[in-house]
Amino acid sequence: YKDKYYYFATFTNTAVKIDTVKGNVIERRASHVLVSDKPEGPYRPMLDATYLPADKPTLDGTFWVDTDGKPYMVYCYEWLQNWDGTIEKIELKPDLSGSIGEGKLLFRASECPWSRELQDGKEVPNKVTDGPYLFRTAKGRLGMIWTSWIYNVYTQGVAYSESGTLDGPWIQEPKPITPPDFGHGMLFQTLEGKWLMSVHSHKDVNGVYIRIPHLFEVDLSGDKLTVGKEYQP
Repeated sequence: YKDKYYYFATFTNTAVKIDTVKGNVIERRASHVLVSDKPEGPYRPMLDATYLPADKPTLDGTFWVDTDGKPYMVYCYEWLQNWDGTIEKIELKPDLSGSIGEGKLLFRASECPWSRELQDGKEVPNKVTDGPYLFRTAKGRLGMIWTSWIYNVYTQGVAYSESGTLDGPWIQEPKPITPPDFGHGMLFQTLEGKWLMSVHSHKDVNGVYIRIPHLFEVDLSGDKLTVGKEYQP
């Protein structure tokens, strides 16, 4: 972007506690932007020490330039504090060195028709928002893949903006777009021009949470993202 390379990363400072909600101690966590002159790095923090509010747990920032030509970070405000996770946007400075103003709500986890969990014996929408990533189809439709849970199964869905901008409104597709236990997707093109989606599954190995990377073929040629078979390089 503008002749530099940027790395949007989430950092957690376990030494700093920002809140306690329903008995859960919340650690300081937020997304930050690093910059390099070369894609291979080294990457270094930008000027501003804080992009997102220090008193809120946020994560999974991703970059988008909207139709107004301005750069934004789209991120998750984690459910740990508000108990209904959200996906929000915040404007970035022209050189991405910091943020401008406050975050704006795009949608809440509870708006999702497919995510669910049990709460006091009742089935309710899941409260987790995770891993937003934005894209446009070949017909110019703005979409966002993001991840939540169906009970204990990590699951990815997609929403589309009716206005074609980050401001939405965002309409959730009724069903997930990936098989069970795949999520946190990002889209990219190979050097040959083939569109792929990177995701991860996970498993518990002797109490250790291990993430396993996967690739799926995708079709963006219409007005919707279609996920195909798993891709084996």
